[in-house]
Amino acid sequence: MIFNFMDYFSIRFPLPKLNLLLPVGISFYTFMAIGYLFDIYNEEIKAEKNIGLITLFLSFFPLVLSGPIERAPSMLPQFKSELTFNYEKAVQGFKFIIWGYFMKLVVADRIGIYTDVVLSNMEYHSGKTLLFTVLIYPLQLYADLGGYSLIAIGVAGVLGIKVRRNFNRPFFATTLSEFWRRWHMSLISWILDYVYTPLSFAFRRYKMKGVLLTVILTLFIMGMWHGATLTYLMWALFQGVVLSFEAITKNKKFAFEKKYNLSKKWWYIAFGISITYILFAFSFLTGGNRHTFSEGIMAFEKIINFSGSIFIDSPSNLIFIILGAFILLLKDFKEEFFSSRLLFFNNKLKIIRILSYSFIIILILLIGVFDAGQFIYFKF
Repeated sequence: MIFNFMDYFSIRFPLPKLNLLLPVGISFYTFMAIGYLFDIYNEEIKAEKNIGLITLFLSFFPLVLSGPIERAPSMLPQFKSELTFNYEKAVQGFKFIIWGYFMKLVVADRIGIYTDVVLSNMEYHSGKTLLFTVLIYPLQLYADLGGYSLIAIGVAGVLGIKVRRNFNRPFFATTLSEFWRRWHMSLISWILDYVYTPLSFAFRRYKMKGVLLTVILTLFIMGMWHGATLTYLMWALFQGVVLSFEAITKNKKFAFEKKYNLSKKWWYIAFGISITYILFAFSFLTGGNRHTFSEGIMAFEKIINFSGSIFIDSPSNLIFIILGAFILLLKDFKEEFFSSRLLFFNNKLKIIRILSYSFIIILILLIGVFDAGQFIYFKF
């Protein structure tokens, strides 16, 4: 991180850089191991004497590459119990796997074909193209991260192991703080329990200033987890500033909503969802793994000018992107606002369930991208 910071300001130092080859998935089982030690220290669980169970917990193969980040209190008792085939768990697991492959192969990797071209050559694309890319990139992240999380959860479920969910329709959050309670929930809960809470106790004597400092420090740690670079620290700072603003204005916002009875009005909810999505999308211009901070500023200037025409790599790919994103968001929209209506995958009629999953499987086989390479996590 220090060398990257120095490079940004064109500062040269004679010491060589160290490029370390780290094991795949190291962050996930490292987090699980640290959580296990903290839980023992806080006397939430007793130390497990069976090293085989500890090894199984840390290296449980569905989770080791992609998460979710599990906790010992929920996993160790399951490993100790007698596991038998459970039909309901297996069926639910295969449902998660199918939908996970749809999110990954049909939505994420289709969008990735487009965004990889644009984000790797930002200086050659117009403002309209960059705006379109910025707006669809969060969908790629969600479909990729959420997709492989569902595959992992599904595989564990088929084996009879219950794993916590990782995403809860994040793009229907009306504030950024609510968004982070819905996004990569196993990571966020880990950060809250083992980073945010200890820091908040340490800074509680500073009251609101302590809260803001805790939020910003926590976001910086999250940024460094994604990548120890200046761009990720800028991304974390952007998130921290917005979350701090929401914390400061929370009471006034609640009073305003109550006064005008806004909390249940569809247009107000839609406005909050739109603003939250735009803030999250544009936060990646401040930093990330795909470009430098200066390239992000350049892209933002082009977007403001709104010049040129939208780059289309392939009309068919654009149609497939729109179709996949529409189905994904439609399913999330239905589950968010009409959970008991328009049942397809959980319909009482067997024929409707069969047709629904057959349709998704056909889409996976027909328009899924099977040669896109690695998960997006490995690009971070």
